[in-house]
Amino acid sequence: MNKKIEKKVTRKKNYNKTKRLEKLKKLLLKKKQSKLRLARLFLIINSTFLVLFIISCNSNYLFNVVCKWLFFILFLSSFIAFIYFIVGYVSINNDLKLPIKRWIINGFTILYVVLCIVFINLLYGPFPKFREWLITTAMETMNHQYLCKIFYNDTYINNLLSQNYLVEPDEEMNAELIKKELDDSFEYDENNEYEVKMFKNHTKDEIYRIIRFKVNGQNAYLAVVYDPAYCEFLTSGKFPYSGEYIVDMAKRTNALVAVNGGRFIDPTNKSNGNNPAGVTIQKRKIITDHDYESGMGAIGFNQDNILVLYKNKTAQQLLDLGVRDCVTSLPFLIVNGVPSFTKGNGGYGYAARTAVGQRIDGVTLLLVVDSNETRTNGASMKDLTDIMLHYGAINAAALDGGTSTVMVEKGITISRPINGSLKNVTRPVATGLVVNPEKVN
Repeated sequence: MNKKIEKKVTRKKNYNKTKRLEKLKKLLLKKKQSKLRLARLFLIINSTFLVLFIISCNSNYLFNVVCKWLFFILFLSSFIAFIYFIVGYVSINNDLKLPIKRWIINGFTILYVVLCIVFINLLYGPFPKFREWLITTAMETMNHQYLCKIFYNDTYINNLLSQNYLVEPDEEMNAELIKKELDDSFEYDENNEYEVKMFKNHTKDEIYRIIRFKVNGQNAYLAVVYDPAYCEFLTSGKFPYSGEYIVDMAKRTNALVAVNGGRFIDPTNKSNGNNPAGVTIQKRKIITDHDYESGMGAIGFNQDNILVLYKNKTAQQLLDLGVRDCVTSLPFLIVNGVPSFTKGNGGYGYAARTAVGQRIDGVTLLLVVDSNETRTNGASMKDLTDIMLHYGAINAAALDGGTSTVMVEKGITISRPINGSLKNVTRPVATGLVVNPEKVN
């Protein structure tokens, strides 16, 4: 009888001991989870304040000196707290297994920290291409300079811009240098790969051809128009109420090829493209006659179908010079065969680009370069200048670029535009350059 009682007592003791151990294990697990939760929280806080401190050390736009040292104190405090809780977590029995959802949360925490590290390295790390793109692209505009001033002080910005700038040729273009069109005596240089691409097997019936190649890994499209009389700058069919998609403009006019045209007033980067910048002329009629923004000039065709580039000319002065249609943009890349001087990337960054040029024989070149999915790559102004020189342009200028850039052939978009939301669509623009199926004059 005593043995049965002893067994019962032993079982009860073991049961109670097991219960106590399970309870203790649960308490330790909760304590471990609590330590880990706090360590994770302070790691996130620590990473955030480290990013803010580094930014505040490099910029005087958002944060003053007091904020900078406050971020440093908060970073240091959160780091100490993180170390304290992570040590407490490690010191608890490592045989305790955490629920899988905790590991998922831990994974997101680690991802956040990694993204913070990547972000800081992009802004201030050893590879300068991203910050060169950011500063030169943002400082090109008057409305979005804050995008780089948030992260860099004026001294750094000015130093970087001094290493990336463009100087346009200091002379007025001479229209007399251009022949009106190709003549029967023309012979291309078979040893020049660019002329071979343009003229091999060319016949009089061929109005244009499109040459495809790569620029900085991005697709580029060069429309070679053999007679400039087919080229014409047009205003949106919805002017003055709205811009127009280039694909719609191309379909409306039955254009063989169409690209976007000049710049337009867009203070918020969300306008509908209803107001062309500077001077706009269509079919000898003045559409706009605004003051030119800094560096901009008129780009168009005169009545002899010669591509003309003029600075500081009013709409009436352009008409007096025989201009039949024009838009306003910048910069001029080549004038009278003299290329612009570019240092670094030219100061305009890398982006989707559109440009127009003309050879001495009158052949007109319409160039479009795509950007990548994140709009951080594309062509620089130096790239555009070099391409135009390779293909023999004697005069050339950049048209509007970025989210406006697009090329359409026979009503179909052949380039890969990317808008401000990183979608593969273009935006309505104020003007376009079309290759008409019939000569303009």
